[in-house]
Amino acid sequence: MPDAVIIDVVRTPRGKRNGQLSGWHPVDLAAEALKGVLIPSGLEPALIEDVYMGCVTQVGAQSCNVGRNAVLAAGWPEVVPATTIDRQCGSSQQAIHFAAQSVMAAASDIIVAAGVECMSTVPMFSSVDQNLADPYGPLMRDRYRDCDSYGDKGLIQQGIAAEVIADQWNLRREDLDRYGLMSQERAALARDLGYFGDELIPVAARRRDPSRPEIVEVGGGATTDEGIRETSLEKLADLKPAFAPEGKVTAGNSSQIADGAAACLIMSDERAKSLGLQPRAIVREFAVVGVDPVSMLTGPIAATRKLLSRANVRLDQIDLFEVNEAFACVVLAWAKELGADLRRVNVNGGGISLGHPLGASGAALLATLVHELERRGGRYGLLTMCEAGGMANAMLIERFA
Repeated sequence: MPDAVIIDVVRTPRGKRNGQLSGWHPVDLAAEALKGVLIPSGLEPALIEDVYMGCVTQVGAQSCNVGRNAVLAAGWPEVVPATTIDRQCGSSQQAIHFAAQSVMAAASDIIVAAGVECMSTVPMFSSVDQNLADPYGPLMRDRYRDCDSYGDKGLIQQGIAAEVIADQWNLRREDLDRYGLMSQERAALARDLGYFGDELIPVAARRRDPSRPEIVEVGGGATTDEGIRETSLEKLADLKPAFAPEGKVTAGNSSQIADGAAACLIMSDERAKSLGLQPRAIVREFAVVGVDPVSMLTGPIAATRKLLSRANVRLDQIDLFEVNEAFACVVLAWAKELGADLRRVNVNGGGISLGHPLGASGAALLATLVHELERRGGRYGLLTMCEAGGMANAMLIERFA
């Protein structure tokens, strides 16, 4: 069975809501990531056999197979096909899984797995219009009728699920805020030390005024993540609960709405050799799980356990972890349940500080994981993220030495 190797993986800087990337069309921003991932290798786009693009809110500017549209916008040959994948927040991580699986099955030699989400342009939940159609249907709603936390946009608000998890694992408001502060401090330090340099592909800054959406202002370059903030425990403690009047989950310990794109070039080890390309990492194992869709955010715990069992690797053998910071309580519950060392988890910040552009986050986190493993000389990296509907992906990579 061929090894699936990662040749390169890059991401755009993340833009905050209505910020530096808000004027980008999602197709064009995704095209920037596609073009950027081929720059280091100089690979001819015509050699790419397929493109898998993760995207969650596939409506409006992100509809009609945004992956295929991005391929054409990038100027790649028309013979390069593409498809768009929705596994909620894990969409681009699932795209990477599918790409690696295709290579390992010898069905393909070269695939690009990518993701995009422009949440300023296509807001979260804009694909759900309760006046037109219920995305859940009567049978599913009947199955979970006892749930008393139906949201106006879904079966249950994720923020309420986060509150449930915080209570279940006895996490205090201070615990969540301390983690939120740590995420900001780690991201700021990584930015200042230039750790994000090699994984970022700079793009033009394009801003759209929400009150005048037809106007796009272009000026300067977007070269760094826009969501990183200076804060303190005192400031975080002053924030009001976001989802429950007496709750613990706030904007300061939750992921930020963001715009961004990312892409990963994956091929078989033999094809890489024939092209004279040096892999960055090898995809060793992956797992996907389903859990209770009401509490929904516990999936990374089960996915990590399944992954480690499949790979026959112990948790203490993993050098670095990327656990998507949808909410601080997700990471803390995961670490508490598994006994993980937080000094090796999200060492350069995450969704709380950098932003969480839904469909792009999996590939973006992989970019950070691969480059940080190289910087530290580590061997194994593990990436996992919770997903709406009660799912989670997990992936194990090994640095190519």
